[in-house]
Amino acid sequence: MPRPTAAQLAYGSCTVIFSTLAMLLLSETSSGTGIAVIVLAALGLGLLVAMTVPLPGPRADAEPAENAPESERVPSRL
Repeated sequence: MPRPTAAQLAYGSCTVIFSTLAMLLLSETSSGTGIAVIVLAALGLGLLVAMTVPLPGPRADAEPAENAPESERVPSRL
């Protein structure tokens, strides 16, 4: 399993923090159960956001030599 990138960690952490604050302020709950539900929902949302951040792919300018036109190919030495 690949390690998370810095972007995934940043987006996930910001999502958890801001969604927790927003849900706590909007719900105005003060019970322990309500706070626990909000925290778990925020963690799930942060995990979802972190996993949907696109991973860096191969560079677009790095084409294999097989796709290069005939005039640009370098002959290989035997």
